[in-house]
Amino acid sequence: MERSRGLGNGRRDTRRGHGRQRPLQHRQHHRSRPCLGSGRKRGTHRRALGRSRGGFTSKLHCLADAHGRPLAFHLTVGEAADCKAYDALIGLPERAPNALLADKGYDADAIPADLAERKIEAVIPGKSNRRVKIKHDRTLYKQRNRIERMFGHLKINRAIATRYDQLAESFLGMVHIATARYWIKFVHAA
Repeated sequence: MERSRGLGNGRRDTRRGHGRQRPLQHRQHHRSRPCLGSGRKRGTHRRALGRSRGGFTSKLHCLADAHGRPLAFHLTVGEAADCKAYDALIGLPERAPNALLADKGYDADAIPADLAERKIEAVIPGKSNRRVKIKHDRTLYKQRNRIERMFGHLKINRAIATRYDQLAESFLGMVHIATARYWIKFVHAA
């Protein structure tokens, strides 16, 4: 045996598969399709992730009390409109609030109409492209910063700020753990 890189005649086959001939019908399934058991794309419906201006992300909507303490959360995909989360959150509190403070994303004609029917004051500023301007209480709207500060406290947790969890259930579980830590300081004060 000579010293060489390998056995054989030293000629390397440059064709794909190194000279092995594949039969023409090498596939098991002759049509392009997923396996029979799937029936749908896997996992995308459970992740609550979608495209938005910020990239591939999700939106976390929160219902809070007058002190800015979170009561309930709702997770939507990134491209979903904010007003879509209204129906999921408005029916949750045991006692109806006096006013609902929300940002411009909740400016839809159906929301103030529903709030008027429930006898709740709507404090939602109108969008800049709205033809018919709506009035809202500006001094009461300034208290909305409490919920923004609450989101800032929750985002101290890196897992919430960057959304490491793939599944929506795992991410909401982490949000609930961080919320429990946030509520502890109010329980000790009482």
